[in-house]
Amino acid sequence: MMIFGFQFQSPGPILVEFGPIAIRWYGFLIASAVLIGVTLCQYLAKRRGVNPDLLGDLTIWLVLAAIPCARLYYVLFEWEEYSQRPEDIIAIWKGGIAIHGAIIGGTIASIIFARLNKVSFWQLMDLVVPGLSLGQAIGRWGNFFNSEAFGRPTDLPWKLYIPPSRRPLDYLNYEYFHPTFLYESLWNLLVFVLLLSLFFWGLKNKGKLPVGALACIYLFSYSLGRVWIEGLRTDSLMLGPLRIAQIVSLSAIALSLLGLVWLYLWKRPLPDVVSSSRRTNG
Repeated sequence: MMIFGFQFQSPGPILVEFGPIAIRWYGFLIASAVLIGVTLCQYLAKRRGVNPDLLGDLTIWLVLAAIPCARLYYVLFEWEEYSQRPEDIIAIWKGGIAIHGAIIGGTIASIIFARLNKVSFWQLMDLVVPGLSLGQAIGRWGNFFNSEAFGRPTDLPWKLYIPPSRRPLDYLNYEYFHPTFLYESLWNLLVFVLLLSLFFWGLKNKGKLPVGALACIYLFSYSLGRVWIEGLRTDSLMLGPLRIAQIVSLSAIALSLLGLVWLYLWKRPLPDVVSSSRRTNG
């Protein structure tokens, strides 16, 4: 598989098999993304003077909340399909999770975690989002191995070959499609570099990157790319004629801009779940 001038073609969803046991690329990549992400979060926590064990504990909450919510979100918007084969509802290893569902579930879990541990929710989010963006960049390759989440037909040099069994009915006569998994992976990698650069810049320039700013910048930058990429996809979750991911992304852009205005123009801390007088660094 070469990136420039040659087609992409998945070797298949199975990484390795041991008799009846199969390890799938999708699950392996998600597990790798979580492991790399939590390691990075704990490192960043140390640099900000936050107990890294707190981030390890939060990761458990995030995994338990984010993955089921990502699956539930996807299934709800594809209910017509899953109602015909309910046994596949829990078959997450076959693909079919939505990052917006994961973010919603993870946010709820983080709010509860922050309140119970008397720490700033926004402080936690600032530490989580660099690892999250890197994890998204890694996880998107699971879509490649599953031959899913691709775009419209194309003849670009970096076109993606999709086998007939995975093509939408409207595009059965087309072989090559936009590798939107690659576009989003590269976009998330750029977001990661931006966030990491801003994190260390903030350490050197005290007060210029207030608590919560990094989380808002992540929400804005990721959502900006997702609006464009989602417009290329053939398998978007829909609400009538509207693409759900674009609606959610545009809403996230508006909220993140409001957060940045709150921090930089109004010069006020973002509303938090625990008052500053009751916070601890764990």
